[in-house]
Amino acid sequence: MHKLQVHQFPCLQDNYGYLVHDSVHNLTAAIDTPEIGPLNAALQQQGWHLTHIFNTHHHFDHAGGNLALKDQWHCTIVGSRTDAERIPGIDVTVGDGDSFDFGEHRVDVFDVSGHTLGHIAFYFPDDHVLFSGDALFALGCGRLFEGTAAQMWSSLQKLLPLPDETLVYCAHEYTQSNARFALSVEPQNADLQARARAIDQLRAAGKPTVPSLLGLEKATNPFLRPMSGDLQRTIGLVDADWVEVFARTRQLKDSF
Repeated sequence: MHKLQVHQFPCLQDNYGYLVHDSVHNLTAAIDTPEIGPLNAALQQQGWHLTHIFNTHHHFDHAGGNLALKDQWHCTIVGSRTDAERIPGIDVTVGDGDSFDFGEHRVDVFDVSGHTLGHIAFYFPDDHVLFSGDALFALGCGRLFEGTAAQMWSSLQKLLPLPDETLVYCAHEYTQSNARFALSVEPQNADLQARARAIDQLRAAGKPTVPSLLGLEKATNPFLRPMSGDLQRTIGLVDADWVEVFARTRQLKDSF
């Protein structure tokens, strides 16, 4: 099997756009459509033809370019079955537990509702590549605009069993501010301290902090760590239910 090609490019204020390419069948999918100009420039740079759009959720900085790009490229738009009415131009609906083929590559779908209802993530198991949208960030998770803390924690738990070497391609460069918050709730975490230093160096050099390794997220991302005794002690919820710990962590982040 040929390796999945992933091309990452910055757009808007702090978004990342992604093109994924199957070279055998000459297929190219955009993961969300945050900004048309940079996306078309990336296609031109790579010499690729847009055949698909995979939408994670309905927010404008993720689906705002759908219709113009579909008009331009006649591409197929894939999105959430449970949120189809909010995904512009949707052609193919998928849901939690579904798999489909993108050329030679299998794609697994997870419903990761919480940030929005009907938010999905796309996982390429043969390549250990996850596109998590705004559900899971490097050192963070999406703000709960539509779902509950219990729902979001349930969503994130679906991603925890994926291999540690999974590359997490999230949709925003929020990592430096996420690291500051993470250190405020789990300052004892040596892995987190080291990661925060590395993030500062990357950003000082103008380099992206995305993608990140899922194994590193499990070790350092407070939203994947409600079971951490240190985290529980810092926020005053020792031996509490993990959903309660997660909810409190999210509340603290909202006001950080």
